[in-house]
Amino acid sequence: MEQPFSKRHSTADTKSIITGLLLTGSLLTGSLLTGSLLTGCRNAIVPPAMPVLSTPKAFSKSQDTTSVADMSWRTFFQDANLVSLIDTALAKNPDIQLAIQRITVARANVENAKGLLAPQVNAVVSAGVDRYGKYTLNGVGNYDTNFSDRISGPRVIPNPTPDYFLGLRSSWELDIWGKLQNQRKSAQLRLLATEKSKHLITTALVAEIARLYYELLANDSELDIIQENIQLQERAVELVNVQKDAGRVTELAVQQFSAQLLNTRALEFQVEQDIIRIENQLNLLLGRYPQPIPRGKQLIQDQRLPSQISAGIASQMLSRRPDIKQAELEMEAANIDIAVAQAQFLPSLTLSPYVGFNAFRASVLFNPASLAAGILGGLAAPVFNRRLLKSNLLISEAQSKAAFYGYQKVVLTGFSEVSTSLKGLENYRKVASLQSQEVNVLKQSVGVSNELFRGGYAAYLEVITAQRNVLEAQLSLINTKRNQFTSLIDLYRSLGGGWN
Repeated sequence: MEQPFSKRHSTADTKSIITGLLLTGSLLTGSLLTGSLLTGCRNAIVPPAMPVLSTPKAFSKSQDTTSVADMSWRTFFQDANLVSLIDTALAKNPDIQLAIQRITVARANVENAKGLLAPQVNAVVSAGVDRYGKYTLNGVGNYDTNFSDRISGPRVIPNPTPDYFLGLRSSWELDIWGKLQNQRKSAQLRLLATEKSKHLITTALVAEIARLYYELLANDSELDIIQENIQLQERAVELVNVQKDAGRVTELAVQQFSAQLLNTRALEFQVEQDIIRIENQLNLLLGRYPQPIPRGKQLIQDQRLPSQISAGIASQMLSRRPDIKQAELEMEAANIDIAVAQAQFLPSLTLSPYVGFNAFRASVLFNPASLAAGILGGLAAPVFNRRLLKSNLLISEAQSKAAFYGYQKVVLTGFSEVSTSLKGLENYRKVASLQSQEVNVLKQSVGVSNELFRGGYAAYLEVITAQRNVLEAQLSLINTKRNQFTSLIDLYRSLGGGWN
């Protein structure tokens, strides 16, 4: 009597069958892989050569290799209040938090690109049913098979015929042209570029907070100067009233002095409003609601500029400045994308192995005899969609050129900003020196004009003019000091400092 199939094949026999199938699949995989790798070694798609941008070697005749950008912002800025504000902003600024999330997305894209290089293995549970027609190949074959003397019991093929599978299925595209490797490299470069964008936001944030802080100090100094001049002009109004009572001047003189006092008082409120505006801008950067900003009071007396400023050499800026490094990395990634687009025209080799339990009856699905394994390898090349691939290649080439021009623009901007800031520091220092002398002379002229007016040797218009001139000169000196600190901050930022 014939034994059932499940008893005639032992577990060892089943393992032998599976081993044979896997060995056959391995040989197929090996032969395809070897041939593909040999072909790939001869025809690997290499990205085109990177364009070279010529740049100056130095910012000036001096070849000093030290740079203010080498300093941490904690060392560069000496004001403890300013350092505290920057610390708060780096922890709470919304733009910094957004940049961190963009880095997370870019890092996930790198992991996704790495995953394309590895086999995709899926655990599969499937069930289906087919009803074959009597005049089909499967219908006739299954009908005839059931009449065999060797087919009985659970081996009889039912109609409709169920199909149950429980196991693993895999799909693996072999990287024979380096396409997947190039995609991974491109994703990694864009991750680095995203990190540089965070550095760029950081250095811009540090510079903007410092700029607003010194602008706030400048407005505080302006307010002090205006209040001093208000007191001076109030005494002048009292003096002219005395002169009027004595019959030495007319009501016109009193009106002129009073009008000047009113103008200065109006200016006081304008500066106070500017202070509120700047404080709110700072609070926004700090990621908090409006509140007073702690700070020092005197821009001229309490804040000192460094005696020596060095920009270093150009190569230091190119390697340190975040926006230049970001543009360079994006240019490299776009260049690699061209190789990826070129590889799309070539055949792709995909292997699809599987192993698991497969049967047309659920009752014997886990029977050792139901174990099945197989592998399919195939090359697929584009035929009718080459127009789409050509357009993708043209897009990649155009994006690569655009990335190069973007890199060129950022480099040109960097050199221009450094040059402007260096010259600004030099020229504003000279302007401040001359304006300080001007303020001292005009302060003396105010005292002289008051004495002459009391003695009747000067007209009231001369007193008004002297008072107006000293106020304007003092405000101009404060503005120059503000420009000095702004130039210093711009130089620090343009050299790539502030993010490390």
